[in-house]
Amino acid sequence: MKHCWAVLSLLALTGTVKAQRVASVTDPVEWINPLMGTDSKGSLSNGNTYPAIAVPWGMNFWTPQTGKMGDGWQYTYGAEKIRGFKQTHQPSPWMNDYGQFAIMPVTGKAVFKEDDRASWFSHKAEVVKPYYYSVYLADHHVTAEFTPTERAAMFRFTFPAKDSAFVVVDAFDKGSYIKIIPAERKIIGYSVKYSRGKLTNFRNYFVMVFDKPFTTTSAWQNNAVETGKLELQENRVGAIVGFATSGNEQQVHVKVASSFISAEQAERNLNELGTNSFEKIQQQAKAAWNKQLGRIAIEGATIDQARTFYSCLYRTLLFPNKLYELDASGKPVHYSPYNGQVLPGYMFAGTGFWDTFRALYPFLSLMYPGINKEMQEGLINDYKEGGFLPEWSSPGFADIMVGNNSASVVADAYIKGIRGYDIETLYKALVHGANNEGPMSAVGRKGVDYYNKLGYVPYNVGINENAARTLEYAYDDFTIYQLGKALKKPEGEIGIYAERSQNYKNLFDSSSKLMRGKNEDGKFQSPFNPLKWGDAFTEGNSWHYSWSVFHDIQGLINLMGGKAAFTNMLDSVFKMPPVFDDSYYGGTIHEIREMQIVNMGQYAHGNQPIQHMLYLYNYSGQPWKSQYWIREALNRLYKATPDGYCGDEDNGQTSAWYVFSALGFYPVCPATPEYVLGAPLFPKAVLTLENGKKFTIEAKDGSDDNRYIQQLSINGKVYNKNFINHFDILQGGTMQAVMSSKPALQRGVSADAAPYSFSNK
Repeated sequence: MKHCWAVLSLLALTGTVKAQRVASVTDPVEWINPLMGTDSKGSLSNGNTYPAIAVPWGMNFWTPQTGKMGDGWQYTYGAEKIRGFKQTHQPSPWMNDYGQFAIMPVTGKAVFKEDDRASWFSHKAEVVKPYYYSVYLADHHVTAEFTPTERAAMFRFTFPAKDSAFVVVDAFDKGSYIKIIPAERKIIGYSVKYSRGKLTNFRNYFVMVFDKPFTTTSAWQNNAVETGKLELQENRVGAIVGFATSGNEQQVHVKVASSFISAEQAERNLNELGTNSFEKIQQQAKAAWNKQLGRIAIEGATIDQARTFYSCLYRTLLFPNKLYELDASGKPVHYSPYNGQVLPGYMFAGTGFWDTFRALYPFLSLMYPGINKEMQEGLINDYKEGGFLPEWSSPGFADIMVGNNSASVVADAYIKGIRGYDIETLYKALVHGANNEGPMSAVGRKGVDYYNKLGYVPYNVGINENAARTLEYAYDDFTIYQLGKALKKPEGEIGIYAERSQNYKNLFDSSSKLMRGKNEDGKFQSPFNPLKWGDAFTEGNSWHYSWSVFHDIQGLINLMGGKAAFTNMLDSVFKMPPVFDDSYYGGTIHEIREMQIVNMGQYAHGNQPIQHMLYLYNYSGQPWKSQYWIREALNRLYKATPDGYCGDEDNGQTSAWYVFSALGFYPVCPATPEYVLGAPLFPKAVLTLENGKKFTIEAKDGSDDNRYIQQLSINGKVYNKNFINHFDILQGGTMQAVMSSKPALQRGVSADAAPYSFSNK
């Protein structure tokens, strides 16, 4: 592997070797391990990722498929065989896939069933880059390679000399179509298989063009080859095409593209490849990654830190991915998963806002506002075509998770200064979603009548995860209020959302100092076990969700009895053993197991609700504790290895936590222009912002021992706040931290050092 970096060997005074450090990174894509998080299974997630071979935010990803076709765990690190190379749009194994088909080279016999065509492989003969994949298929003695564009890809299969050579195409089940056109060395078809929601007129049209003529052709359906047939439409169909062999190795190139719109549009998308060679496409894909990754340059990281940082940054640049295509005039057009029509404009899919509102979208607002602007325009189309904003798009409405967190995604982008789209329509969408139940429980607000009347969603009215819904609705109301203020809406119109943002107080139980479900009659649910996962909460317990008052931590401090009591409650998360009550689920779900095994008490970083909690010491005047625990999480819970995450990666959210935290700050409360400070992980990081300015972050004397900020300066002036403003970063400049092995007990302790809280506005 070639790296354009310099490594410094640092020797301690004792002569022992410390971790090697990377002077600078000039080819960041080469530091990425796309296999980070792939050593996962349903009972224990180390990321639940797959190697997505794509370009940033590309419409189509490609991955080797080790699991059975249709299995959400499509690639797992411990697998022994590859069944095919699959076009995928899968956001997570729990959501499964849509828009999928597979291609596989075989030799010997023209086998097509996935167990028959599968081949043993080894990671020792596998090359995995974001822009390129290669593997040796041992049973077929074939090397398979592919490299992507946004909506197309090129494959290269190197077949052995003097052996039969075939390529199998699998259009999957649930209804598919295939047609072989020998005169044009072409295969066309479509797949209709998808996993979530109800989609009208859904088809993933594909086209493949080979650079060698076919010597044999067969179509197959279900379990039988249909000899002599070139066209089939059935439950599951595919094609087998053969190629001439000789005394030399035979290379077959395949250009592949797809479209959600039409077969003609798939042909148009094939033009992304042009007449370029495999190597040229590979170079272009690599350059596309380096262009985006290079926006953040780090210096002085250890080798492991550099690999982990860029592997996480790679994950933040995948989802939501483009669902739109470019028509004959180059204008964006999309298939609508909401009404089945083909309509003009942008659209994105493959994200759950319950996860990604927290850090992924704020990261895009800071570093990639241009693509976030497109995403906001896509949300406008979601609303116009579906009647509501999605909360989980895969590719349309998916009935999973809770909250109305599209409000945060919309408000944060506008408040962070992104402009040039119809924000008034999005504001209407937020108001509509906040005051209506949607077509399913995860769209709009389930229990909205109770919430608006009582100030909470009751525990005993048959609405699951009611306390979690209440807490998230209250925060979402805050974001609507914030957007309304930014749009200069009258107080009489938006004041109700400010009032409702305080509804979190209705669930605070002073006896436990925790959030607790409440019955319709105003009495708390009983019995109450704060260690019980699920029930009133979502994939967590009361100790995890009680911190979900992103917008008013001071209000939560007041409820808990002041800063000392609040800090003691934070400390307790780490002091408690990782015990749990899993009776609601009837078994130990993987999120529980992931908390249990990392030896951080009740801190469950592997799931999203508590990920911001490490930053909350900044609000109670003890920022050094945030600095300590953030470094612990960075060091202990992430590594660029197949088991490198501590739970589901979740469409860039868990990765965005790492990227932000390694830089030294985090968006605890999206829809405000503040980031709460941690401490920089690297001696130096330079952010190249989209406006052309550079913001440099330096950590003088930083090390694993020296993890505490002794003094902080911004543009040469001593700075004692525990937060930094988004717009100050956009102006460019330098933030320098002087690091120490001892906490600075007098820094960041004053009341005005605390980040934003609604109660202090």
